This record gives sequence, C-alpha cells and structure tokens, in this order.
Amino acid sequence: MRVIDEKDLVQSIAESLQFISYYHPADYIRALGVAYEHEESEAARDAIAQILTNSRLCAEGHRPICQDTGIVNVFLKVGLGVHLRLSGSLDDAINAGVRQAYLAPDNPLRASIVADPAGLRCNTRDNTPAVIHVSLVPGDTVEVIVAAKGGGSENKARLAMLNPTDSLVDWILSTVPTLGAGWCPPGILGIGIGGTAEKAMLLAKEAMMSPIDMGELKSRGPQNAIEALRIELYDKVNALGIGAQGLGGMTTVLDIKILDYPTHAASLPVALIPNCAATRHLHFTLDGSGPAQFAPPRASDWPAVTWHASPSARRVNLDSLHKEDLLTWRPGETLLLTGTLLTGRDAAHKKIKELVDRGESLPEGLDFTDRFIYFVGPVDPVRDEVVGPAGPTTATRLDKFADFMLEKTGLLGMIGKAERGPVAVEAIRKHRSVSLIAVGGAAYLVSRAIRAARVVAFPELGMEAVYEFQVEDMPVTVAVDTQGTSVHQTGPAEWRIRLADIAHSHPDGKDGSAG
Repeated sequence: MRVIDEKDLVQSIAESLQFISYYHPADYIRALGVAYEHEESEAARDAIAQILTNSRLCAEGHRPICQDTGIVNVFLKVGLGVHLRLSGSLDDAINAGVRQAYLAPDNPLRASIVADPAGLRCNTRDNTPAVIHVSLVPGDTVEVIVAAKGGGSENKARLAMLNPTDSLVDWILSTVPTLGAGWCPPGILGIGIGGTAEKAMLLAKEAMMSPIDMGELKSRGPQNAIEALRIELYDKVNALGIGAQGLGGMTTVLDIKILDYPTHAASLPVALIPNCAATRHLHFTLDGSGPAQFAPPRASDWPAVTWHASPSARRVNLDSLHKEDLLTWRPGETLLLTGTLLTGRDAAHKKIKELVDRGESLPEGLDFTDRFIYFVGPVDPVRDEVVGPAGPTTATRLDKFADFMLEKTGLLGMIGKAERGPVAVEAIRKHRSVSLIAVGGAAYLVSRAIRAARVVAFPELGMEAVYEFQVEDMPVTVAVDTQGTSVHQTGPAEWRIRLADIAHSHPDGKDGSAG
C-alpha cells in the first residue's frame, strides 16, 4: 500500500494555493489573448488588455491576480490503495495547508471567510475552512483539484429543477443576462446536468475547472451530444453581446464546460456556475514520492499586450471636484482619477448607516463630503507596497445603501465593478451622482495607481475597514451617468444588434469570433 505523508499533502495544498494566486492557467491566458485579437468593442478590448497586463504583472511579481483570493475548494480522488498518514482528520490537514498559504509573509492572501454566516459573520482571519469533496476510487494515488473561487462569481451560481421536456438551452440563455457583470466576464461557464440538486451543482463546479478547448472543439467538430451542446451554448451566449466586464462586446465566455449524470425520469436538474477573469485552479497528483511540483506558464503564453490609457481619457482631479463637474461625464467614457478616495464594503456601509440612524457622528477623519467611495477590500501590502492588489468588488451588492449614502453623507459618487440595479440607478439619477467601474480581474494593475493608503475607520473589520487612498491616474469607466443611463444596458444592447448583423452577413459561421 502506497503511503502519503501529511506533510506532503499540507505542503502541496499550501504551495498550490500560492501558485494559483499569481499564475493564471496557461490555457486561460492563451484563450483570452485570442479573444483580445478578435474583439471589436473598444471598451471590451481595453478591459481585456487590463486583465492580460495584470496577469503578466502578477506572474512576475508573485502577487494576487485579484484582491478576492477566494474561498478554497478542494476535490480529492483518493485511491483505495493509498494510506494517508495523518495526525488528525483529512479536513484538518487540508485546512493546515490553506492556513499556511494565506498567512505566507512573502505573499499574504486576503482572508475572506466568515464564521457564523447567518449571525455575527466573524472573519476567521486565515481563510479556513476550505470546502472539501472526497471520492474513493480505484488506484494508489491521490488526485487533487484545488481552486480559489471569488465571491463575485460564486454569488452568480444558479440552479433550476426543470421539467424533462423543458429546454435547457432556453433556460441558460434567459439566465445568463440576469447574472450581470459581477462574475467578471470573460470567463468560463460550468454546467452540471442531472443527478439531484446538489449533484448538479457539484458537476457544474468541477466542470468549469477542466481545460479550455473550445477552439479545438470547433475546429474538429462535435463527436457527441454534449460537445454539440457546448458549441451551441458558446455561440449563443456570446451572441448576447454582454462582453468583457458587461460593457458590450464579442466575447462573454471563453468556453462552456458540461458534466452530466443520470437523473430521475421526472427531473432535469441544471446548475450553472461561472468562473471569472481571475480563474484560479490547479490539478495535481500525489503518489508518495513527495509534495507536488508545479510548472509555471511560459513567458510566451502571454500575448504581447500591454495596457496603456487611451489618449482620449479624461483626467479628473478628485480633490477639486464638484457635483456640477459630473454633468458632462458620459456612459462608457474612460477617466483617470487623481486625488483622494475613501473605501467601503458591505460591513462598513452597515456600520455607517447604523451610526447615522442613531444620530451619532462618524469616526474622526471619516468625511465623505465631495468624495468618491471605492468598493474594495485590498490585500495586505508587502515589501515597498503601500497597499496590496486592490481591485473592485461588486457594486450591485451595495445598491440598497446608494440613496442613503448620497443623501446623508455628502458623497459625490461610487466606484465598483458590474452594473447597478434599478434602486441604485434611480438614486444616482435623483442625486445627480455617477457610478464608475474599475476592471474586475486587474487588481494588481489598479493597485499601482494607489500612491498612499491608511485605515481611517473600523480597523476591526479587517479587509473591510475603511481606507483613505491617494491615487494617481487610476483608470475607471463611467457606468451610470447623472441622467441614470447605464453602459451595462446600452453596451450589450448595441452589441447584440451588431453581432446579429455579423451572423446574418456570415451565414457560414466564419464571423471572426474567438471560437
């Protein structure tokens, strides 16, 4: 019987999590490079350039691709001929590896996991526990898939218990637009079909971590019904025109991955889980010879793409900005922000509202008058950094606070990622405010625009504390203008029409798409 030591398992988990924090899978980089070459939407092309540039910088600097370093998912297939020599439980060993990875001093990863999720929601401070799935299989090795799943994409998971005669394709095409842009497209959609509700979800989660091969699949043609379904969904989802970051464009998904399982005759469970622009997963095998070894992507895997601000970008001095200045900003316009920003996420907004509702003052130094708030929870800095990777969190989650913040705090506007819902858009229109987006999946690139950072309120919230940032030429896009017009509505609507015209003019399917 083959023996695998606890120390090798712990070390492999820890090193794999560090590895995926700064290395994209090579297949993702190559597929995104192809999408960049074919993209005709200027806004989407700019966003993809930021993601690719960020990816290369993270690989070179060994810093996280995204500030949301995820909830850890581990799938293990343990061979029946393996003896795991453990001092405690298998879960204990895996969580020891997670703890080691997330507290690594050279590249600390953001601790995002909260215990007592329906109550106090206290941060566990080391990102444990992981979500672990174990299967016993024939053999004498342990096969492991490690993934770090960001909240923005995980929150967009969907499940439907369809009737057997319902159209799975119709459900997916009606569901994907409701996901918005909070999952940071372009990415991969994992789809699980069959089994039971929980089995379908597990199938979808595991499916999205298989290699990207849509280009090869379309070149050779489908060889079974699942492959034909993948191609159909890939073409039809991209035809929705959602595009990178939801700005409208040619590529929304780089691949569609499907796993299925037999199900009850009365059922058709279908699960959909997206994987975002910060796709992070790694597959390895332990055979008793020591910890796993990981080969980084080659420099040639990254396309020769370096993001530069457009010459037409508007430079904005945040420290001399007034409400009337916002009136000339238009949806889709690129801005370069210089000056002072305050930050805040869900927990900070909740605390601020509670203080104001009780008639109490905000903490000393926390003044939103004529300021913008950036929805972010940064990674801790290392070496000479003033702040670690600091990309945006999903603005939609903060919609319920928009009217309150704009009315009660003197706030000028907001910065996050993804679309704003009707409640927030109405508040923005009413108060003649704006909502801006930074690119999700470009956290390290964004952090390079931050010249100084300090905590000004609620340090007990950890990564959700309120910071003051001094930024220089921080790239953002106007998402909602003072009239309430949203680029996340106008952009995809325009590109749906354009893509339909392209398809009509190229009925043979040779439309220049990334597939």
